[in-house]
Amino acid sequence: MADRRLAGPVRIVGTGLLGTSIGLALTARGVDVILADVSPASVALAVDYGAGRRAEAGDEPELVVVCVPPDVTAALVASELAAHPGALVTDVASVKVGPLAELLSLGADVSRYIGSHPMAGRERSGAISARADLFIGRPWVIAGHDGITYRRAAAVEQLALDLGAIPIEMTAEEHDRNVALVSHVPQVVSSLLARRLGAAPDSAVSLAGQGLRDTTRIASSDPELWVQILSANASPVVDILREFRDDLDAMIAALDAPDARGARRTIAESLAGGNAGVARIPGKHGQSAQFSQLVVIVDDRPGQLARLLTDIGEAGINMEDLRLEHSPGAQIGLAEISVLPEAEERLAGELVARGWRISEVSL
Repeated sequence: MADRRLAGPVRIVGTGLLGTSIGLALTARGVDVILADVSPASVALAVDYGAGRRAEAGDEPELVVVCVPPDVTAALVASELAAHPGALVTDVASVKVGPLAELLSLGADVSRYIGSHPMAGRERSGAISARADLFIGRPWVIAGHDGITYRRAAAVEQLALDLGAIPIEMTAEEHDRNVALVSHVPQVVSSLLARRLGAAPDSAVSLAGQGLRDTTRIASSDPELWVQILSANASPVVDILREFRDDLDAMIAALDAPDARGARRTIAESLAGGNAGVARIPGKHGQSAQFSQLVVIVDDRPGQLARLLTDIGEAGINMEDLRLEHSPGAQIGLAEISVLPEAEERLAGELVARGWRISEVSL
């Protein structure tokens, strides 16, 4: 049995991507996981994947984790609080102010409720996309409130730690403002950019490179879920979108008359502001260190990427990040390897010595 902090049982309500991923990770640690969902088929699928077991009479969970869309989160949390009077109940909805306010209006026992939110996910949904390692190294926000003590809420911190996540304490208001900037607005911007591709000619789409893939990757997310998320956190999202619109208007005005006095400065300062913002995004495990990149040319043959990763490991160099680009029809791919700056020269030498080609072009 793997080391763990939670004794269990843990009841998970909602067997989609997050619920099933939590179940897989806890089950791997030997925790007794109880699965529930309005859809019997969804529960059966999650059970088949090994995320836990079906509920049984007499179950007394230590912790209940509600993993359902935002519009039904509060109602289900209230129901679970009433059904399991000895359990702490949390939810993983991506908004926190609304559910807490609704629970207070319902008169629910919030002395046993604390909202939380793992900053992890995938573009694909459902139990079939679940992964036990989904939360490793990811922030897990715990949104405390005046109605619960730190000691009573400890099981949620233990949950995050057992899943390999990094617990971060915030108020519900702080959480919603922060995720508007780092999650909700990026979804809107990515989707609106990707929408431009719908009517684009095939000749344009065929030229798409890594830049377009990076900026539109999350545009394939579930529209129905995002309607709920954006509606529930509309005010802070709108505030940021208005500021974004002002930046766009300034860029449009400069590009409309690029030879006008100050236009090029506006363009340059806008782009430099982007550089400064990107530099603040934490790297692996929350590090703020800036990394160097090497772009390696990889032949389009089976096993080549695996060989590259093996060679990096055998060289004793820790890879901080990896990006891949492979244009349709090309016989090669490009692998951008991010490492600490002091390791860049040694990695390049090791890879060249092992027969790899280093590209001079960054992705």
